[in-house]
Amino acid sequence: MIRLIVIAALASLVGCQPAVAWQPPANAERYQRELTRIVQQTWGLDGSVAVHAAQIQQESAWRPEVDSPVGAQGLAQFMPSTSAWIADIYPDSLGPAAPYSPGWAMRAMARYDRWIWQRVDAANSCERWAMTLSGYNGGLGWVWRDQKLARAAGDNPGIWFGSVANYTARAGWAKEENRDYVDRILLRYTPAYVSAWGGRSPCYRF
Repeated sequence: MIRLIVIAALASLVGCQPAVAWQPPANAERYQRELTRIVQQTWGLDGSVAVHAAQIQQESAWRPEVDSPVGAQGLAQFMPSTSAWIADIYPDSLGPAAPYSPGWAMRAMARYDRWIWQRVDAANSCERWAMTLSGYNGGLGWVWRDQKLARAAGDNPGIWFGSVANYTARAGWAKEENRDYVDRILLRYTPAYVSAWGGRSPCYRF
């Protein structure tokens, strides 16, 4: 009788366990070494491989051949015009645009992230990464306009979460998509890649 009670208690405990947390897919591992090298070359040894991996997860789920319904291409989901532009400003490190090449796509994404990063001001690396990713998804000009709206409302233009993220003049669906893009990368996928691949999250406090 006692044994049955113990078994029942254990079963109830198992039933109360939380769902298994999201984990990086197996197909990401084949790109880990190359992505690490690319991020360190572009950002230095302290560059966040986990953030870049999380960004690829959100963009294409590591499918180098994928096309989006609006025409974005490859791992990094660059539009053809963006591929041509980034290849033009970084000809030595990127060469001709090749969005379906995983290596080219990862190099281009790291370069574009860095390009945006250098053009946004933020309170810390977490907030700066949030604005960088918002710019990657929706355009740097929108980040600047959103910061201006936050400042005009008396909020801190250097803080994304709870400040700049609340302001925009873009359509409601576009705001929701853009903010969800940032949240998924920094708050969901990045911690999982840190756990699997090492490193640290710029938004570790979350």
